Amino acid sequence: MPHSHLPPAYHPRFVRRQSWFDPLIEEFDASLQVLSGASRASRANPAGLQNPQDVGTLSAEEQQHAAGLMRINQVGEVCAQALYRGQAAACKDPGTVELLQVASAEEVDHLAWCNERLKELRSRPSLLNPAWYAGSFALGLLAGRAGVARSLGFMAETERQVEAHLEEHLNQLPEQDRRSKAIVEQMKTDEIHHRLTAEEHGAQALPGPIKGLMTFMSKIMTTTAYRI
Repeated sequence: MPHSHLPPAYHPRFVRRQSWFDPLIEEFDASLQVLSGASRASRANPAGLQNPQDVGTLSAEEQQHAAGLMRINQVGEVCAQALYRGQAAACKDPGTVELLQVASAEEVDHLAWCNERLKELRSRPSLLNPAWYAGSFALGLLAGRAGVARSLGFMAETERQVEAHLEEHLNQLPEQDRRSKAIVEQMKTDEIHHRLTAEEHGAQALPGPIKGLMTFMSKIMTTTAYRI
């Protein structure tokens, strides 16, 4: 079709080419979605069949403790979003990028479920989430630039440590807090799947000092997120 017959918006002179600035806008928008609590789950909340009014069965101390644990889990999902987006942005392998994006989409579900549970527990997300997001995104960029095997190794180790935290939380949550437990159980199942997927696609084991540093940073995050 001759150009003269094209609508103005489709004429070559009006076709907008993607600039280096567009990915920055996209990432900024994604960070706002995560930090504002606007993220929406694509799957039903696993606690959906449980009594949404169960908070009344918890003592004030139990409610505060459950909220602290779910706040830690929510911070973990904020970090996961930033990590995977950072890794995908720096990775040059399309297959690995797709793998990271699929995992990130499931982490969005976790984030939305944790946000819902925190509201039910009459609590809030961590005030330090913006700092954790920025730091995790930067770490993801570094991991993504380390090569596919190391990037997947970072993903696998991250998920392994998250699995351990979730298992601890299942043991620490009040016995009658079935809604929180149902969410954490599904999160743990998904994290195991993410780790195994990374390993199946060639994840390279990280050096001991790197694992130790990740454990140390995780300890700082969990300790502060429980209260702040």
